Amino acid sequence: MSSVLEIKDLHVSVETEQGAKQILRGVDLTIKQGETHAIMGPNGSGKSTLAYAIAGHPRYEVTSGSILLDGEEVLEMSVDERAQAGLFLAMQYPVEIPGVTNANFLRTAKTAIDGEAPAIRTWMKEVKSAMENLRMDESFASRNVNEGFSGGEKKRNEILQLELLKPKFAVLDETDSGLDVDALKIVSEGVNRAKDNTGLGLLLITHYTRILRYIKPDFVHVFVNGRVAEEGGPELADRLEEEGYDRFLVEA
Repeated sequence: MSSVLEIKDLHVSVETEQGAKQILRGVDLTIKQGETHAIMGPNGSGKSTLAYAIAGHPRYEVTSGSILLDGEEVLEMSVDERAQAGLFLAMQYPVEIPGVTNANFLRTAKTAIDGEAPAIRTWMKEVKSAMENLRMDESFASRNVNEGFSGGEKKRNEILQLELLKPKFAVLDETDSGLDVDALKIVSEGVNRAKDNTGLGLLLITHYTRILRYIKPDFVHVFVNGRVAEEGGPELADRLEEEGYDRFLVEA
């Protein structure tokens, strides 16, 4: 049976210096395994807030609503329990982890998710193959996680994790930002490969339609002022490319 991620009437606020500020104002979304949903919208519309709320970032407080994974309440799970349940977040600004090599990080994460360590020989083969596909030099395995990596290398490293950890659902938070055309193509191919291999569900957060030329969305949702202002198919992304977000902002 394929998995379902349901977001129901989600309200989220974030702590600022001026106090709590409401960002999401009642978001409803249902994503099934195998589907690709693009979330688009202007800056400050709540796209990244949705990503962090799903992942369990402590700064983002869910004031009402629920996030269900196959009927289980995600909001009651710790961050690591969410990962074990099959949720994955590719961050807009991946963090550096000094003192931890990529190879150790990946194997530790895989062990935590599966409940047992992968067999070393087959695991190393998988890692090597995934790195080759992402045009990553094998020296990246022995380097510390994201330390001294360029923006494009960090994004490839996120997709390397996606391919190897095989989640049920992946939230990609502006994975296309800061990528040149070649890197965008390689990263997109990695995402498509992961989807083809595991049938994962994708929530793709982006400002621009250029990544949607490589990763084809089944559904497009336009976020404005913390709500879904419009929903449609891939044709909605084409319309946004031509018209921008002005008409939504005027209505809001």
